[in-house]
Amino acid sequence: MRLFPDQTAMLLVDVQERLFGHIQDHAFIEKHLVALIQGLQHLEIPILCNQQYTQGLGDTIASLRAVLQEKTVYEKRTFSCCQNDDVMMQLKAFNVKSVVVAGVESHVCVLQSVRDLIEAGFEVILCTDAIGSRKHNDHAIALRRMEKEGAWLCTTESLLFELLQGASHPQFKMISALVKAL
Repeated sequence: MRLFPDQTAMLLVDVQERLFGHIQDHAFIEKHLVALIQGLQHLEIPILCNQQYTQGLGDTIASLRAVLQEKTVYEKRTFSCCQNDDVMMQLKAFNVKSVVVAGVESHVCVLQSVRDLIEAGFEVILCTDAIGSRKHNDHAIALRRMEKEGAWLCTTESLLFELLQGASHPQFKMISALVKAL
């Protein structure tokens, strides 16, 4: 499987104010999420931002809101982002075959979204340094399960460079600067 920018979208899952501070290694994950989102934006890859029960868990964290700017936020009450008809309609409208997934929590909302994306026929790529859970074991088991179900594991750096395909890409210097800062 090879990734191409014009065939790829991103699903950002529940990186919210009242939950994110409890995620293991949240500062590390946040740094990678910011770089991932900025890199994908430079490559003009669409990003769907999801929030679980915003009233209770708050908005997407400030650092991500700053880079996402005025993106539409998809509110949900189900664990899987794919149970939101608007999200699925938008993914289908993008006419992509691959979906990059990042966010929290690995073993609940990320896992269920990944499973549903795979069942809907998408190739799913998990940025393992940009997802997490409150407990290490929950995160580790979720990664194993998602990979076994067909998701592809990668890192932020490897994903961005795969999408560039070479140093002659017009966004190479910008992406290179982002990953050097990680």
